Amino acid sequence: MMDIEKLQLHPAYRVVSDDLRQRIVRGEIQPGEPLPTESDLASRFGVHRSTIREGLRQLEQDGLVRRQGKKLLVAVPRNSDLASAAERALRMHQVTFGDVWQVASALEPLCAELAAQRITEAELAALALNIEQTAAHVAHGRSVVASTIEFQSLVAEATRNQALQLARAPVSLLMRAGYAAIAPALPQSGERLLEAHRHVFEALRQHDVEAAVGWTRKHLLDYRRGCEFAGLDLDLPIPLAMPADGPPK
Repeated sequence: MMDIEKLQLHPAYRVVSDDLRQRIVRGEIQPGEPLPTESDLASRFGVHRSTIREGLRQLEQDGLVRRQGKKLLVAVPRNSDLASAAERALRMHQVTFGDVWQVASALEPLCAELAAQRITEAELAALALNIEQTAAHVAHGRSVVASTIEFQSLVAEATRNQALQLARAPVSLLMRAGYAAIAPALPQSGERLLEAHRHVFEALRQHDVEAAVGWTRKHLLDYRRGCEFAGLDLDLPIPLAMPADGPPK
């Protein structure tokens, strides 16, 4: 009896989207240039317009094309879109809270190191505003999860290293789950987080690499201890969905 593997046949719309994606990545169609019309593409691929439409929808969801009136223009995906897509994929691959903490412990101190060397006055001003907003949230007993993620993103932007920013963005988003679990168990966590941010900011302002890295590492250790205190099993996969980033049930 011959051992024959089943053919892996992909839907026609996936063939269309994959072909166009490769052409965009290779630079055959430049950002800002329009794609051919649905009718033209249907004729070239030899499929129905509905198949083309679904293939284009895939590209639009990936941020590779954007609509301008009736035209579809090639676009460069935004970092936020890439981060969200990667975050969803990582959740589906059942990465654990511990996995995310380990990666963040490597990437966030690197961000602090490079930011301390390169940060500008405008970037410092953005961080100062973030700290003011975080302080207001703490004073009024509001969640600081969103402002914490924003602070980390602002530090990463100050590295001016696109590869690093893209690598750490989904990891930072995944850490929301841990922050959300810590907050109810440790009401003082907002104050501790704010203190760490203020120390990181001051180190960045003085271009003090050692202090910036040291306080970032201290904050990440606090994060891990907070998760453990909150009873969060770091070996658990991060849930696929948590309303308003609430703690896992």
